[in-house]
Amino acid sequence: MAVYTNLTDNDVAALMAQYDIGNAVTCEGIAEGVENTNYKLTTPQGRFILTLFEKRVSETDLPFFMGVMERLAARRFPAPMPIAARSGSHLVRVAGKPAAIVSFLDGVWPRVWNGAHCAAIGDALARMHVALDGFEQTRANRLSIDGWETLIKPRLSEAEALRPGLAAEVARDLAEVRAAWPSQLPRGAIHADLFPDNAFFVGDQLSGVIDFYFACTDLLAYDLAACLNAWCFDGVRYDLERGRAMIQAYANVRPLSAGERAALPVLARGAALRFFATRLTDWSTTPEGATVTPKDPLEYADKLRFHRQAQRAADYGA
Repeated sequence: MAVYTNLTDNDVAALMAQYDIGNAVTCEGIAEGVENTNYKLTTPQGRFILTLFEKRVSETDLPFFMGVMERLAARRFPAPMPIAARSGSHLVRVAGKPAAIVSFLDGVWPRVWNGAHCAAIGDALARMHVALDGFEQTRANRLSIDGWETLIKPRLSEAEALRPGLAAEVARDLAEVRAAWPSQLPRGAIHADLFPDNAFFVGDQLSGVIDFYFACTDLLAYDLAACLNAWCFDGVRYDLERGRAMIQAYANVRPLSAGERAALPVLARGAALRFFATRLTDWSTTPEGATVTPKDPLEYADKLRFHRQAQRAADYGA
């Protein structure tokens, strides 16, 4: 989450006139994250999150995101519920940009996490995949292999400036992952960005999963691989105990096929490339004045070092 677009009082008033949830009591920008503009909105009817869609989000994809959240919330998965405007639509415009209001989820994201958190995420991810089984809407993952190459290749000189030798390493990663990428694995709607700041906990209990604005149709095991990257490293060291906790909790709900287990190393390496690609892009293109801090791409350059030598699912704790 972040703030790229600052709303005036008139913008907020015009927005609230489109809803039946009362006038805004407060509308405060949320500075965390890097993708869209987000505000914490309070009205006499409660608390909500207002999102203005920026950057890599295509307006044609928004009904898919709303559909995913609506389906999950209806099936009692702890996801935000999109709020319908008076028109019946879940999407409106504010300050010239597409926007949505969703329900507020209690809890905070963990600044420090452990194996219990990782197990909770594995369990939740599998339950999410099960709840979305048969979901008819689809959206291609624009941040799969072609998307990584589009972002990284023009910026290899910037990667080299960050760390000598990195350009050649990442170019080799791209080629090897493309050659080994699996296709005949179970697919469905996935979150694709379930980082710690997108998971809320109350005490040790998971209370919510947010930010479905990278959701897409892709390999289910790729979603797990993205979570292994996000949750199971302690600095540059992969934590086998965390990985084991996450994978086992996932498999207890949705067992992994032999093909998914075999593909886990290349899927994890690909997920690291995906996040390296977007971080490298944000590092050089974040607009001046935006209330956001771009994340360091070298974190994922370091994780790629582990993935290059991982050979089997057991290296991740499976």
